Amino acid sequence: MATGHTDPRRRERILAATLDLIADEGVAGVSHRKIATRAGVPLGSMTYHFTGIDDLLRQAFTHFADHIVAVFERHLSRADGPEEAREAVTDLVHVLSEGPRRDLVLAQELYTLAVRHPEYRHLTREWMHRSRRLLEQHFDTDTARQLDALIEGLTLHRALDDSPHDRELTRAAVERVTTARQV
Repeated sequence: MATGHTDPRRRERILAATLDLIADEGVAGVSHRKIATRAGVPLGSMTYHFTGIDDLLRQAFTHFADHIVAVFERHLSRADGPEEAREAVTDLVHVLSEGPRRDLVLAQELYTLAVRHPEYRHLTREWMHRSRRLLEQHFDTDTARQLDALIEGLTLHRALDDSPHDRELTRAAVERVTTARQV
């Protein structure tokens, strides 16, 4: 492995370690020292690559949002027509809710920051905008907005429920939102 400033993956390792630490301990548990230890980098690397802890958190959460948007894109880009798009949205809810617990925790940590800090609200708004644009490839703007909220809500409910609802209930909810007469 390369060392020093010639290590081309150091910044990415720091971002990954930051997200892992947040998933394990929450944002409150984040420190430069803990992240550097997890990433296996010298403590000085933290200030070389990031201007401070806020910069590091914003960049880590931006990386996380990019990951989730890529999951949306993988599912929605394969859909050809409204029926396939409904199935893609149904699949998306189940993939996200049954996927890594880490992603669920990170999303909730980001939402908590966004409630308290405008710079994170901006990040979450951009994430929602990107998700909705992908949904708008198949549905009108209002329906895409409703579906985005439905995906978030159903994902959270399925992930936290001891007896999560089945695929048919998800499919029925998606059907209702996408075929209801828009007011």
